[in-house]
Amino acid sequence: MNPQNDAIISIIGPGMKVIGDCITDGTMRVEGSVEGSIKAGKAVVVGKDGTVEGNIDTQDAVISGKVTGTVNAASRLELQSTCRIDGEIFVRRMQLEEGAILNGRIHMGEVKAPDLTPSKPSTSAATNPPPKSAPQPATAGKA
Repeated sequence: MNPQNDAIISIIGPGMKVIGDCITDGTMRVEGSVEGSIKAGKAVVVGKDGTVEGNIDTQDAVISGKVTGTVNAASRLELQSTCRIDGEIFVRRMQLEEGAILNGRIHMGEVKAPDLTPSKPSTSAATNPPPKSAPQPATAGKA
């Protein structure tokens, strides 16, 4: 990772709604809402009024808002008292404040998280082969 990318902060502001996946080398801060996955090279911060409906994949994360999906924080995860997470968590270290709501499974320590990289649907012929026999057109009977 380029050292100057560590200083980059991408912000989804209050009242802003993003539909789709977000990818950055730096930090992503969510004060609005994201319907899609977030992949950030450094950190993800979800503010008190922020919502994420999708997976989060990053080094460090601080969650104060609501996340529905899998959270993979390779280094550290902080769940603040106003947060709600519904989903699976993969993390090395975690801080959980009193009042935080967590519904799901937690995998801690040296765990290998699943690949959360957003994938594009394939349109190759190998995945959608043509039918073996095409239906024959109807023919009129002889008069």
